[in-house]
Amino acid sequence: MIATLSPATWRSLPGPEDITRVELPNGIVVLTRSNFNSASIVINGYLPCGSLYDPLDKLGLAGFTARALMRGTARYDFQTLHEVLESAGASLGFSANVHTITFGGRALAEDLPLLLSLLSSCVREPTFPPEQVERLRAQLLTSLAIRAQDPAEMAELTFDALLFPDHPYGRSEDGYSETVKTIRREDLEAFHWAHFRPQGMVLVVVGAVAAEEVITQVNAALGDWPAMPAAENRTVSPVAPPSQTVRKHVPLPDKVQTELVLGTLGPKRNHPDYLPASLGNNILGQFGMMGRIGEVVREKAGLAYYAMSSLNAWMVAGSWEVNAGVNPANLERAIELIREEIRRFVSEPVTEEELSDSQAHFIGRLPLSLESNAGVASALLNMERFQLGLDYLQRYPQQVLAITRDQILEVARRYLDPERLIIVSAGPPAEG
Repeated sequence: MIATLSPATWRSLPGPEDITRVELPNGIVVLTRSNFNSASIVINGYLPCGSLYDPLDKLGLAGFTARALMRGTARYDFQTLHEVLESAGASLGFSANVHTITFGGRALAEDLPLLLSLLSSCVREPTFPPEQVERLRAQLLTSLAIRAQDPAEMAELTFDALLFPDHPYGRSEDGYSETVKTIRREDLEAFHWAHFRPQGMVLVVVGAVAAEEVITQVNAALGDWPAMPAAENRTVSPVAPPSQTVRKHVPLPDKVQTELVLGTLGPKRNHPDYLPASLGNNILGQFGMMGRIGEVVREKAGLAYYAMSSLNAWMVAGSWEVNAGVNPANLERAIELIREEIRRFVSEPVTEEELSDSQAHFIGRLPLSLESNAGVASALLNMERFQLGLDYLQRYPQQVLAITRDQILEVARRYLDPERLIIVSAGPPAEG
């Protein structure tokens, strides 16, 4: 018997009745939901200008720009800006991914005007002080040097490059040491001038403030940001799955554990295949003690410190991959066991018990993910980003219950081919 949400819980899920969505005249989309059970507010959002726009010789530029936004603005120097946040007990931060520069923050509800004012100053009038740019560059280069010695990071980085060759999804959003070294302050200014616009910006506010007040305050802070034509509009091309198995090892001396990433393409987030694949992935390598793969590779064979699968879905494609940490001596056997498990997964339907357990898990965790303002804000942002609809959360339980064993098998066969996989390991140099 599959557990379902009680009527009271169902009615409490965010939906069109209590989510307000407004598009300002300059193109900013605002979503808000009130929650007066706490005195705080959370903001989340993005601007549509990520690493997709990085020049190939300056990879990491979008991320560098995002992190530099709070290093100084026309109204605040670095020290003052952070003192203002600290004195209010508030937070604000920026980062970048392929498609967007994202931001997030929190504060007491009474300080929402302050947080929005700081957000506006950072995105509209950053000054990129030279000494702060160099300080940030040093921090970024240190992080990249640490990454270069991290087996898990290097395996994932290499996996992405092989799965998405010559594609934005296959390039590091943080760039590489050699590209970050070439980025100048003038590049940050040029990126900001070319790509920061109100059109396409999405701002989510959740917490102890009425929707009408949120719209008023966002208008006050950002409504006078004039819309301007985009300097450039890039699209991300579709990706073809691997035509054969590709194997690569990244040697990292002085390491004792080997990190393994094995997988292929997965569905994009708003594709009908995503939910059946997500339930299937839960069975394959998530639920309980890391699903079937965890049970076979880790529990029974004892070949891995951990072994699990993940489904990562973005705007135009995704990845379906297995990650494991193994003793180098066990690497080949672990790879073969994982491939055997994938062969079984695409040859026969999952069991009724596996499906019902996963459905109950997916439905049961939904209210838990929405208990905090941050959880609701994240959900609303994804609903807007992937055009899922304001009623998505209310439709979600029935969508999960409608997935069948045959659907999972069909989707698994569409994406997972055990004879056409990207297999990357990183760790101690291979002997011989």
